[in-house]
Amino acid sequence: MRGCRLPKRGVTMSEDIYVRLREFMDTMPAGYPTTPSGVEIRILKKLFTPDDAEMVMKLKTEPEEVSAIAARFGIDEQKLTEKLEDMAQRALIFRTRSANQVLYNAHSFVVGIYEFRFDHLDREFCEMFEEYIPQYAAPLAFLETSQTRTVPIESSIASEPQAASYNRVREMVKAQKLISLQECLCRKEQKALGNECRFPKYTCLGFANFARYYIDNKWGKRIDVDQALKILDEAEGLGLVLTSLNTQELEVLCCCCACCCPSLRFTKLLPQPAALNPPYYQSEIDPDRCASCGICIDRCPMDAIREGDDGASTTIDGRCIGCGICVPTCPGQAISMVPNPGKKAPPRTMTDMFKQVGAERKKFKHGQSGP
Repeated sequence: MRGCRLPKRGVTMSEDIYVRLREFMDTMPAGYPTTPSGVEIRILKKLFTPDDAEMVMKLKTEPEEVSAIAARFGIDEQKLTEKLEDMAQRALIFRTRSANQVLYNAHSFVVGIYEFRFDHLDREFCEMFEEYIPQYAAPLAFLETSQTRTVPIESSIASEPQAASYNRVREMVKAQKLISLQECLCRKEQKALGNECRFPKYTCLGFANFARYYIDNKWGKRIDVDQALKILDEAEGLGLVLTSLNTQELEVLCCCCACCCPSLRFTKLLPQPAALNPPYYQSEIDPDRCASCGICIDRCPMDAIREGDDGASTTIDGRCIGCGICVPTCPGQAISMVPNPGKKAPPRTMTDMFKQVGAERKKFKHGQSGP
């Protein structure tokens, strides 16, 4: 059994459990790679007690009933329930409610543990996260399937009758039965580091199981469809980028700013951000209708628009991520969103998405270690 092996030479028993936990988390679809500085182990020590680490390594990535976990390891069901619930409330594992069943599973560092750290976000953790996240995300950049995607604001594609249902964000929101509103964790993290953001705090939406998890843990509050649509209206006015899991089903929807969101922050540094995660749409500007007002230049979160030689705005090749926030404020209606013909539909569910990410990651690692 994984929990019974002896520690590696030169590694104490207390250190070995975190090495094993890192290895366990690296088997998850998104992985949990090592770094030269060892920050990944420091993060685990910060988050997990040795008992927590032993418990999480007993879980699967698919949700399970407590009775099944207890039977597999011969653990008292009542004590196990208390332990798992405690860990779920500390954002170390995920809890799902289905009818009268309560299910638990291990989940990745990102997307996963980090996104639920509302009550456990001190400066020490934030500094370690900032050190680790570029190294954590680097191997995933080579995969075809990303964990998240940019969703165009609906007003930018309103005239597109062929727009896929998974890109019509307002219609997806209207179909939801359970919606939660919570604070933007990325802005909260940056505030802990001394970087106060000018954008509103409460702009992130959860749906279905995610909403239930947020609400049950008192990290978010339940809102109705009209309130959610109002949040989207405000986000559009502020020029925030809509980001969801890379799925057709709507499970989370963040209204992101390029100053706090790690994905946007690091993507913006690339010469061609669109190459990392090709968007479903790209902006196209008609120079004959452009009023040269510069509003689109100021609003673009990726600095994807510049003033051309003739004074009209023009898009910079490879920088547009398809958010559409440049469209509704254009006085001359010179900007349109053009579909990317080579972009495939996203996986249907989060489970499907992680399966694809995991398969691609294994294939990439095999290719890297091959002859």
